[in-house]
Amino acid sequence: MLWSGFIRGTREPERIALNHGETPLEVLVRRSPRARRISLRVSPATGDIVLTMPRDASLEAGLRFARTQSAWIAERMARMPRRIPFTDGAIVPVRDISHRIVHWSRVRGPATTSCDDQGAPIIAVAGEPEFLAKRVRELLQKEAQRDLAAAVGHYAGTVGRPAGRIALRDTRSRWGSCTARGDLSFSWRLIMAPQEVLDYLAAHEVAHLVEMNHSARYWRLLRDICPHTDTSEAWLKRHGASLHRYG
Repeated sequence: MLWSGFIRGTREPERIALNHGETPLEVLVRRSPRARRISLRVSPATGDIVLTMPRDASLEAGLRFARTQSAWIAERMARMPRRIPFTDGAIVPVRDISHRIVHWSRVRGPATTSCDDQGAPIIAVAGEPEFLAKRVRELLQKEAQRDLAAAVGHYAGTVGRPAGRIALRDTRSRWGSCTARGDLSFSWRLIMAPQEVLDYLAAHEVAHLVEMNHSARYWRLLRDICPHTDTSEAWLKRHGASLHRYG
């Protein structure tokens, strides 16, 4: 529910509405036991405006703070990259190569990567238009699963440890994870990054099969099996958030 005010005794809202001039702003309200002060941030991955408050801070104080920062919020939102939905004609990176989405037929069929008559890369999608975005997402997930399975298999063999199940997620805070059982999880959006970045993330999580930490010994192992660790980390820091604007 979206609130512009708050009545004492009611449940605290998860979202509040602000305005900067004629611009409406929707702010997510979060309580954190680790927060020492009220703060605002705009997520580069999702574009969400997040108001974080200590548990003992009043919502009224948070509202006052958010209102004083409305100009800053509006300025940050204006600088956010434009979102690109999966629609006919949209340009989407696959392994860091720009592909144009082409809806070529209403007859149901799988989406594929191909080239047009001029040799330009495309994502060819068939079926009813309302399912186009779903089919593009499924194609990207299938490609990500294939590439990650191959990379994980390679690095697991290198370190001599078997990997468990490989799952795909659409996580915002991390690109991959490894459980104590050896199951690995990755963001399917890595298929839009350069091939060596996806490869690096596979190595990063496989290295946790040996060292379930981020110690100096872990980073030595990772850099030994994956020499492009530092360049891939740098790419993710510069460009990783932009992958979330697609779809």
